[in-house]
Amino acid sequence: MLNLAATFKALGEPVRLRLFSLLASSGEVCVCHLTDALELPQSTVSRHLGVLRHAGLVVTRRDGKWMYYQIADQVSSELRGMLQANQQREVGQDLERLDRSRACS
Repeated sequence: MLNLAATFKALGEPVRLRLFSLLASSGEVCVCHLTDALELPQSTVSRHLGVLRHAGLVVTRRDGKWMYYQIADQVSSELRGMLQANQQREVGQDLERLDRSRACS
């Protein structure tokens, strides 16, 4: 069970909410594609992903030099659904950039 206060604190920052929404709707994603989608430096994206990981919201997998992120299994389906609905309104452009970035790889 996730700590509710830590969950809301981690998701209370707009960039982390955008990241989590992208992961909730896209499955496992390489950090390189997330930086393209959000149009932010890799260091900024990685720092925010670290906060999400520390809160138990995402898990990682390394493949060579790249880290891949996905929503942790223990994240409730209700929270995933709420964030996927949020993504329709607020992160549509992020999703379009993510799709373009993944297509180039």
